[in-house]
Amino acid sequence: MTVQPDNKPRGVVVLIGLRGSGKSTIGRALADQTGAVFVDLDDRTRIELGAQTISEAFREQGEAGFRVAEVRALRAVIGEANRSQRAMVLALGGGTPMAPGAEELLGQWRRHGARVVYLRTSADVLAQRLQGQVADRPSLTGKGAIEEVGEVLAARDERYCALADVVVDAAASMDATVQGVMSAW
Repeated sequence: MTVQPDNKPRGVVVLIGLRGSGKSTIGRALADQTGAVFVDLDDRTRIELGAQTISEAFREQGEAGFRVAEVRALRAVIGEANRSQRAMVLALGGGTPMAPGAEELLGQWRRHGARVVYLRTSADVLAQRLQGQVADRPSLTGKGAIEEVGEVLAARDERYCALADVVVDAAASMDATVQGVMSAW
């Protein structure tokens, strides 16, 4: 994190990880503590598609259409961040790093100073966190959100690690996770 004379961070931190890893929760807490702008890419994508929920957007667009809209929203957020002088915390959707074109955009942004932080935790912790939250979680494998979490983690973990500047243990308390991200910023 670059701290300016006014003690406010500058630049961008991008949070990646599976659904349930805490990207939105940690992102909001981090933004509240630092005065940074918080952006949830799922919300941006959902709004762009005119959907009430992510599940609705996924159902109406299919995964391929949703991922195209997600990358378009990511490109727009990058443009906003590049024009702004404010610090930003961006929570990506869990599948954003897998979308065609997203890895390249994130790589370019990293070369210009954005920090990518992977909020990593186990499938068991993710499944526990997803209890009661599955209504707005589209299936990625044809299984239920809780049943598929181990399979999705195995498929994405290597990509997340490759994209990340830092990996933070997201199984820790919210305060510890926020501090881990702040130290990486």
